[in-house]
Amino acid sequence: MTGQSYGGFTPTGTIATAADRRRVVFATVVGTTVEWYDFFIYATAVGLVFGQLFFEPLGANSGLIAFATVGVSFLFRPLGAFLAGHFGDKLGRKTVLMWTLILMGAATALIGVLPTYQAIGITAPVLLVLLRILQGISAGGEWGGAVLMAVEHAPKTRRGVFGASPQIGVPLGLLLASGVMALMTIVAPGDQFMAWGWRVPFLLSVVLILVGYYVRRKVEESPVFQELAERKEKARMPIVQLFAKHSLLVIIAALVFAGNNAVGYMTTGGYIQGYATNPEGPIGLERGPVLWAVAGSAVTWLISTLFAGWISDRIGRRTTYIIGWVLQLIGVFALFPLVNTGQIGALFAGLAILTIGLGFTYGPQAALYSELFPASIRFSGVSISYAIGAIAGGAFAPTIATAIVQATGSTQAVTWYLAGMTLIGLVATLLLRDRSGIPLGPDHEAEQSVSPIYGVAKA
Repeated sequence: MTGQSYGGFTPTGTIATAADRRRVVFATVVGTTVEWYDFFIYATAVGLVFGQLFFEPLGANSGLIAFATVGVSFLFRPLGAFLAGHFGDKLGRKTVLMWTLILMGAATALIGVLPTYQAIGITAPVLLVLLRILQGISAGGEWGGAVLMAVEHAPKTRRGVFGASPQIGVPLGLLLASGVMALMTIVAPGDQFMAWGWRVPFLLSVVLILVGYYVRRKVEESPVFQELAERKEKARMPIVQLFAKHSLLVIIAALVFAGNNAVGYMTTGGYIQGYATNPEGPIGLERGPVLWAVAGSAVTWLISTLFAGWISDRIGRRTTYIIGWVLQLIGVFALFPLVNTGQIGALFAGLAILTIGLGFTYGPQAALYSELFPASIRFSGVSISYAIGAIAGGAFAPTIATAIVQATGSTQAVTWYLAGMTLIGLVATLLLRDRSGIPLGPDHEAEQSVSPIYGVAKA
């Protein structure tokens, strides 16, 4: 039974057991949670401490510049995606995932011991930005490998729910990052938090990376890649082939993610945390309660992400996404009216409503992307589409939102900006055919290479 659609069979014909699948799911969840914890702990710290500790000489613009460093890392995600896509299609998904985990962990731990501006001057923010760039390169390579390990191991009727396993690493990473930061506001309150408390979550990354590395090392390589390797059918220049034949598909797939990512980065990018806790702003809430509210909303995000992956196996990826865009639009218009009440309960409600739509436009993404691209260039296709979507969407969303509020004194224009990004995601989704259940193995490259874009007959 070789060359099948990977509905439970390995390339050698051995039936993949339920235990094998559980191991893959567990490894992708743990690995992506650790990766995104590292990535989001930076964004959380930007909204709370980095403006003051690393960019204070910039005065009124310190917060704006600090948020810009969140976006700078996104500019290097395509580099990570290009490298990971090339080596992932040549050397395997598992090898790339091990290196992205190590790179992210090392960069995060080094931020935890980085001297501040007061100690070493301009060198401090320069080193901070360089370490954030390394995080961006790692994040650019991580996602594609994680989702392919999950989806390519899955039975074809359960790709949505299997693909949702690395997707929940985002809300879990946000939950962990916000929860640890909130805990540190209790352990090291007030000035102690600014002096040393914020460093502990970064240093904790060392332990998490060791756990993630151990778990990932136990997982078998993707069966699709194993068969490509056995047949010696790996693409020589996968990135060149991707852009030569599928450049329009990459752009449309990127815009699907951009619509989700711009809205999601209101919390994962640290904007709501900074906006709600700014003592000179209109709300001025305490750090701890805001962080706990964000952590709580990560739970609703996790649940909706898992559910969306599951339901997409029943009603299709495209239909699930369309429902998600409607829900996300509702959440966008509810967010700031609730946040601006200055009540912590209302802030949580606004974030919880928003995350329902975010889950529906994120949970099916792993399966959707995997079913869009041919096997031999799939790692490159999903990684680069994701990286470009992250730049177009979340890269500078917190910076844009900060600039809008500074210019207008109101969050109303921010709402319209997020609504516009949501509509872009909806339009991009409508341009794609639903390919749920398409065979993923190398025997079906011809079928996979037919363009999924409406109105485009060939790739």
